[in-house]
Amino acid sequence: MTGNAVDYFLDRHVAEGWGDRFAFREAAGKKRRITYAQLADRSACVATALRRGGIPREARAAMLVLDQIEFPEIFWGCIRAGVIPVPLNTLLATSVYDVILKDSRAACLFVSEELWPVVEEAARNSEYLEQIVLIGSNAPEGAVTFDAFTESCEPGETVTASDDDTAFWLYSSGSTGQPKGVRHVHASLKATSDTYGAQVLGIQPDDTVYSAAKLFFAYGLGNAMTFPMSVGAESILFNGRPTPDSTVEIIEAEKPSIFCGVPTLYAATVALLERQGVPGVTLRRCISAGEALPEEIGKKWHDLWGVDILDGVGSTEMLHIFLSNAPGDVVYGTSGKPVPGYEVRLVDEDGVDVGPGGLGELLVRGASAADGYWNKRDKSRTTFEGEWTRTGDKYELTEGGRFVYCGRTDDMFKVSGIWVSPFEVEQALVSHPSVLEAAVVPARDGEGLEKPKAYIVLKEAGDSDALSADLKDYVKDKVGKWKYPRWIEFVDDLPKTATGKIQRFKLREEAC
Repeated sequence: MTGNAVDYFLDRHVAEGWGDRFAFREAAGKKRRITYAQLADRSACVATALRRGGIPREARAAMLVLDQIEFPEIFWGCIRAGVIPVPLNTLLATSVYDVILKDSRAACLFVSEELWPVVEEAARNSEYLEQIVLIGSNAPEGAVTFDAFTESCEPGETVTASDDDTAFWLYSSGSTGQPKGVRHVHASLKATSDTYGAQVLGIQPDDTVYSAAKLFFAYGLGNAMTFPMSVGAESILFNGRPTPDSTVEIIEAEKPSIFCGVPTLYAATVALLERQGVPGVTLRRCISAGEALPEEIGKKWHDLWGVDILDGVGSTEMLHIFLSNAPGDVVYGTSGKPVPGYEVRLVDEDGVDVGPGGLGELLVRGASAADGYWNKRDKSRTTFEGEWTRTGDKYELTEGGRFVYCGRTDDMFKVSGIWVSPFEVEQALVSHPSVLEAAVVPARDGEGLEKPKAYIVLKEAGDSDALSADLKDYVKDKVGKWKYPRWIEFVDDLPKTATGKIQRFKLREEAC
């Protein structure tokens, strides 16, 4: 790709006569739809409005926008104008928005009306914001509505851009602390659609995609926007919280051919469907990322729907999935093999390559790698090592060339001098019929030695003392006597990021 990414993902379809194809539709009774031609015009109007509002090229435009029609209008409008859109997690606290607005020095903020109360204080305190645009009917003082912002704006020109120009930022999900601004270039978007989108997902023009993972998340941005737009397909947008009930309702009502979820949602949806049955809808393909998918959940989903979940691993830094199971080549309990176009390797603490059977940190090389973190030079240097990107994930390579997830580098710990993978113990726990979710962290015993502690969410309440003893024996039989959790705490839910990743660092702090 040479030039502005909007040329490839949007304007190309209009030029080729596909402008009347639908690009997006809203679910849950909203019934708004937009064609590729309409999206091209609307994004061009946004670009004109940005210029009219004095927002210069390369300025940042923060997007605190729900999954709604205005999201792609604004995202592509910014890119068309050379302004850098920065989609933000819609579930953060005011204090975190304050940090991000100051860190990004955003000159413009687009915000859905429902989210204004939580960001208002941070927006008012920003010394950099010049324009606040509210997606809704009533603009607060100092802001304008999106309709007023784009009123009387004739579609303008698209700025010329190189493959290496910064196109957009994403802030990392912050599973281990404050989020970091990740800078991506124009070419990265096409790189992911050419690799995972075309060669693993196999997306086609007649597909309809529903991604429970939201657009602000790198995984969701690929699923619900760039992959379908790369082939002229349609995407379903839902601005609510993706619960098991809403997920099943949307699949039944909207009939997507591709569903994109995360392990937490798959587990909860399986539990729901085992009680109420599966709707009479055919899914062509299902994918998962965000965290490793437990083997038991993948098998149960296949039994219920008759379709595999293609589990893979990606990152905000690499923009989408680079290691994955593939159609006709699924082994549950593994993250599969490298996606075509990517290379991966495992290294030990000294940077030496680790062979089959060994444990090492996963490094990845591919065209979608970020251009670095914003304003975090030291962190950029330790994560982006030349062409290789450190993922922070520990993996084991099997003799058959598949990669087995063992946990985050920071999550691993030793028991009796032997490495323990929290994920391995968690997989054993969730395979028990009483367990919905589990998280394992190290805790210290009376002698100051680290041992596994499990936090467990049950499907139904039960006798905790008897179940605790049963679960300990169950894990001993499944994965080894030294790996069983010495302590089990039953909880109503586990702390997670908005993208479904368990925040084990919070549990570690509590266990200590």
